[in-house]
Amino acid sequence: MQPDSLTLAFDTSVAHCAAALLCGDKVLHEMAEPLAKGQAERLFPLLQELLAKADVGWKDLARIGVGVGPGNFTGIRISVSAARGLALSCGIPAVGVSSLAAQAEGLDGPVISVLDARNGNYYFQSFGNLDGAPPTRCTLETLPQIPARADPAVVGFEAALIAKHYAGHICLPIFPTAVAIGRIANRQKHDTKSRPVPLYLRAPDAAPPKNPAPAILP
Repeated sequence: MQPDSLTLAFDTSVAHCAAALLCGDKVLHEMAEPLAKGQAERLFPLLQELLAKADVGWKDLARIGVGVGPGNFTGIRISVSAARGLALSCGIPAVGVSSLAAQAEGLDGPVISVLDARNGNYYFQSFGNLDGAPPTRCTLETLPQIPARADPAVVGFEAALIAKHYAGHICLPIFPTAVAIGRIANRQKHDTKSRPVPLYLRAPDAAPPKNPAPAILP
């Protein structure tokens, strides 16, 4: 095992704690637990369990891959903050990967990746020879236009409905979320300057506090 080949990838952008350890594209270990609450408390113990299974430590890692959403606001903040902290403490890069890209990982040709944005909305992004546009939030009535006869593979939320709209076909994700994140992060291993940032495509559900936040002293 090459010392610069280990990628630790994780995601808490939806109701789970998912993590994978990869050597190149080879999956050494992968774990995923459904978890609607308590992701902040569970994430690091799960990551430590994953490393222990491979008999490696934090110092052996070459990079971090992290899911940046779109998804649950709190979950995204948990994983992005953890990735930044690990990258800083270990002196390694952290690469942010969108959930839409992770879901489409490994699929060939024109691909449309869709996630549930709630209340009749979709998170939408196209890949393959359809890519170039950033991820967006839309409804069934405002779906982006794509070239006619593209026959895209549609993966994700309400794939059958979206595929019918575009005269495409349904596909399932090829890789578990954390594994896909690790594979994408590994391909971007030379990008050592950018830091992962949350990908928010909608306003938070919670209303802002009425009272102003206290000033933070220098």
